[in-house]
Amino acid sequence: MNKYISKVVKVGPYKLGGKNPVRVQSMCTTDTRDVSSTVKQILALEKAGCEIIRVAVPDMVAAKALGKIKKQIHIPLVADIHLNYELALEAAEQGVDKIRINPGNIGTDENVKKVVAVCKKKKIPIRIGINGGSLEKDILKKYKGKVTAAGMVESAMRHIRILEKHNFKNILISLKASDIERTVEAYRMLAKKVKYPLHIGVTEAGTIFRGTVMSSIGLGTLLYEGIGATLRVSLTADPLEEMKVAWEILKSLKLRKRGVTVTSCPTCGRTQIDLINLAEKVEEAVKFMDKDIHIAVMGCVVNGPGEAREADIGVAGGQGAGAIFRHGQVVKSVKENEILAALLEEIEKL
Repeated sequence: MNKYISKVVKVGPYKLGGKNPVRVQSMCTTDTRDVSSTVKQILALEKAGCEIIRVAVPDMVAAKALGKIKKQIHIPLVADIHLNYELALEAAEQGVDKIRINPGNIGTDENVKKVVAVCKKKKIPIRIGINGGSLEKDILKKYKGKVTAAGMVESAMRHIRILEKHNFKNILISLKASDIERTVEAYRMLAKKVKYPLHIGVTEAGTIFRGTVMSSIGLGTLLYEGIGATLRVSLTADPLEEMKVAWEILKSLKLRKRGVTVTSCPTCGRTQIDLINLAEKVEEAVKFMDKDIHIAVMGCVVNGPGEAREADIGVAGGQGAGAIFRHGQVVKSVKENEILAALLEEIEKL
């Protein structure tokens, strides 16, 4: 497995790239001009595991609100800006930790110089964000009107060169398409050309079910190959749902640890307890628990005891009952209606 080792770029307190941990991002769905609502959402996202948060900056009112937001949150704040370089200048003055803007779309070279100057002075990195749905017209024409991975990479290199021309290399890059194939191909191609940290994601992935599947396959593939310094799972849903998926992807690949891991069997005709209901209740009960532990909820005695023994704590179901295991040892056997309480009691002791 080839690993992409990028240079390191600092965003707030975090070092992104190199051999540093992959960081989890999200984006607010609130109106940035509504400071209280935006702060409320960010604080909830912080609790759910968000490490970097991006907000839309559509106008100067939103840009001037960034400082007020920044003072009330605890994670790096990213200003998402399109076309208007003056918003980038104001965002920098307001103290944001990163600016997402494409230098080729903000007018004259003089505009680029101004943005680069303030970002250099304040040590603010710039993320170049290429979206398959908004490639430059000449690039689309070159590829016969089709959005291709090669076209996305060409667009990214164009923006990179603009910043490098002004001796600015505090850069991160994203290449997002709405399908897995082009997204993965584009990131692979770019990883062979540059050493900047890559922000990965599948854009417009869809609602919770489809978006979870799309993001898990796309981001999982890239992360397994060592591509990705930071990620966002894009869902048409409450951004809190993005946190659940992002962290499960990282935990599944053993790239990060956070909170409780719950495994459960798929059930079969041998199961003699209401396993589905029990597993859901256990997962709900521990979702905000700050313990790095593995819980196994197993339905019967065929595979159950073995799986439960490998977990820190677990239960293996029997006929209307369950055996609670702790580090491979049976702690107690309880009736089915007592399993959840007994399991949670033993979890608290860990």
